[in-house]
Amino acid sequence: MMDGDGDSGRLSICVLASGSKGNAIYISNGLCSLLVDAGLSGKAIEHRMHERGLNPASLSAIIVSHEHADHIQGVGVLSRRYGLPVYVAEGTWKAAPQLGKLYETNHFECGCAFSIGSLHVHPFSLSHDAADPSGFIFQQNGTKIGIATDLGIATAMVREHLKECTLLVLEANHDPDMLINGPYPWPLKQRIKGRSGHLSNQESKDLLCEVQHEKLKHVVLAHLSETNNTPEAAYQTVGSALTRCRPRLSVALQDRCGELIHLGT
Repeated sequence: MMDGDGDSGRLSICVLASGSKGNAIYISNGLCSLLVDAGLSGKAIEHRMHERGLNPASLSAIIVSHEHADHIQGVGVLSRRYGLPVYVAEGTWKAAPQLGKLYETNHFECGCAFSIGSLHVHPFSLSHDAADPSGFIFQQNGTKIGIATDLGIATAMVREHLKECTLLVLEANHDPDMLINGPYPWPLKQRIKGRSGHLSNQESKDLLCEVQHEKLKHVVLAHLSETNNTPEAAYQTVGSALTRCRPRLSVALQDRCGELIHLGT
């Protein structure tokens, strides 16, 4: 089995799953590999990694963004099965007793960078209805990956962190008209479109319009609602922001993993 980690110092990323039924992102620099969230079952995540030639036994750690079930379902079992330390904000850890016993627990604070082996991580706060939700920056050898999903508004802090990224994983959760006219009960609609909910296609477009730059190579639209959005609507709306650069634009899906993207030289 290939480990799929690529060359040393070269960042690679694969969105294994994205959506309300489970989220997981694989990131590696060739020496250290980790998961950002593990919101599918352990078996499902193993299966999707194997589909891309990635060996779960080569993982170094799991980072947790927040405590909602679609981000932590497989964390405990993978931590115990492979002896993986879990990096999680203390507030998130306290709000997630369902994680169960972990192989090792390490707490981080948003705004304070830390390292997992040779991978450098900078967590930053998001506006979401969770205890201490985090977005993440991974940066190495001039390559920068930004991950921002599950946020109701793009604060000045979020916009600042996402500047100068080589690749962005950016939420485009819903089309506002589809949400308002759709089947969800009104309180849930209010939650989704609120300041601690999820970014709409238009809001994602506005954020991308501000942080785009000529060295942006990839944009992956993530956490699309299967009820209140379509890949075509997200692609068309958010893609119209790209007036100053021409990155590759793709949509992460719930039912299958994305491609393994290698960045840098």
